[in-house]
Amino acid sequence: MILAIETSCDECSAAVVAPSQDLTNSVDVFSNIIFSQIELHKPFGGVVPEVASRNHLEMVNLVVEEALQKAGITFKDLTAIAVTNRPGLIGALLVGVSAAKTLAYSLKIPLIAVNHLHGHLLSPFISKQKNSPAITKANLPMLICLVSGGHTCLYLLNSLPSEKIDLQCLAKSRDDAAGEAFDKSAKLMGLPYPGGRHIDENAQKGNPKAFTFPRPLQNELDFSFSGLKTAVSNKLTQLGFKPHIFGDQNFEELPSGKTLHDLCASVQVAIVDSLMNRIHKVIESHNPKSVAIVGGVSANSLFRSRLQSEIKLPVLIPDLQYCTDNAAMIGAAATFQMQRNEILSDNELLTLNAFSTSEISK
Repeated sequence: MILAIETSCDECSAAVVAPSQDLTNSVDVFSNIIFSQIELHKPFGGVVPEVASRNHLEMVNLVVEEALQKAGITFKDLTAIAVTNRPGLIGALLVGVSAAKTLAYSLKIPLIAVNHLHGHLLSPFISKQKNSPAITKANLPMLICLVSGGHTCLYLLNSLPSEKIDLQCLAKSRDDAAGEAFDKSAKLMGLPYPGGRHIDENAQKGNPKAFTFPRPLQNELDFSFSGLKTAVSNKLTQLGFKPHIFGDQNFEELPSGKTLHDLCASVQVAIVDSLMNRIHKVIESHNPKSVAIVGGVSANSLFRSRLQSEIKLPVLIPDLQYCTDNAAMIGAAATFQMQRNEILSDNELLTLNAFSTSEISK
């Protein structure tokens, strides 16, 4: 069994996982404890790195203890420790890396360093998920759309992860990520942090054709979302509203009711249109055998429904608890790394460090 730790941003999480006894190329999750810092960062309208790091220090031991307790095991039952060491907020990452190194060294078991993006990309391989059945070679190559607050990328997975990680990056955002576009647009409209879920909720009551927002680079595979927040700000001004600035307590000059619902629906469909446009292009040009979406934005209701209605291939969508940052996905990636013997042991694990950025192939 592997104990996995995730502290790359504003979720402190620990999970206990193991290779599935029933399915090959699948990982069973025995516990997945997530402490979200949303309430801590909400007064600031976004994640404050120093606040995140300090809270991870307070919570990491508690979430580890709860993960072990829920799994019904003790430290003696573990075969390895896994931890996210890149990419992310450097101070937050260091908390998890330090905790993992201490545990692995004291227990004399291997340590597995996991790329956070690999965790997201391999989350469909977690077993017992409603919309992510067992994956075989028949599903390869798999088009994976990674969409989160920090990343918007398209990859082809050409091999099963127990054999090797053969990922081909096809497209990425040239500026803002889709999740950032959701959150920044929501902030301009005065919606609470994190904004993506609030846009989704309001959009379900609105008309997505009420306003037109940009969908840049439609003839290319790369994404661009930086102009969306400017377009939202300009539209608010045109409508006679004052775009919200953090700290401003005057909410009377912000949209509400039908106007707010229509704005949210129009923003949401612009982002989802951009995502679906690229997915259709890659299906036509690269002939994948299946499609998966991962990352926080994969929880968006419109994105999910359009994938399932428009894509004729098998569509894999992780359960909601595995969309946002969590330790179970880190444990899944670590399970396959252990099968490939990509581990640190003895004194060499003490050299592991945290990195704020990373290439996906490393």
